[in-house]
Amino acid sequence: MTMRKPVSVLFVCLGNICRSPSAEGVFRRAVREAGLDEMIEIDSCGTGDWHIGKAPDDRAQQKARQRGIDISGLIARQFRASDLECFDYILVMDRQNLADVREFWRQNGGTEPELFLSYGRSELEEVPDPYYGGDKGFETVLDLIEDASEGLLDAIRRRQA
Repeated sequence: MTMRKPVSVLFVCLGNICRSPSAEGVFRRAVREAGLDEMIEIDSCGTGDWHIGKAPDDRAQQKARQRGIDISGLIARQFRASDLECFDYILVMDRQNLADVREFWRQNGGTEPELFLSYGRSELEEVPDPYYGGDKGFETVLDLIEDASEGLLDAIRRRQA
């Protein structure tokens, strides 16, 4: 499959230490396994500023590592209005963060943000925040992200065909 210019994907959650870095890691692996890592650029961020400069949550790192995904080198950053111009896909984990990012979008235009799970087969629309929960929450997050990542990759392939 030949693609024109690289497609860029941004995953967004609240603090950029659990869900969005997990999505970045899972999707990077899916893209690499599909042989498309030169054609798809991936990043993640949070709407809040509490964790800027920090690595992902230890529990998120551990659960990702158990699935062969290393997210330890990722560094949290905050969403900025310029992301709306830089990314082809802006995929948000839940409705509250979607509302926050949409506010930037209404004022600035650019890529319209959407819920990430709209690409998955789950009946859920939001990736639940596992921060205050136990290990099972991080497992659930990864399951949902893996499923939606497959759908996203298929959508990108169809769009570029």
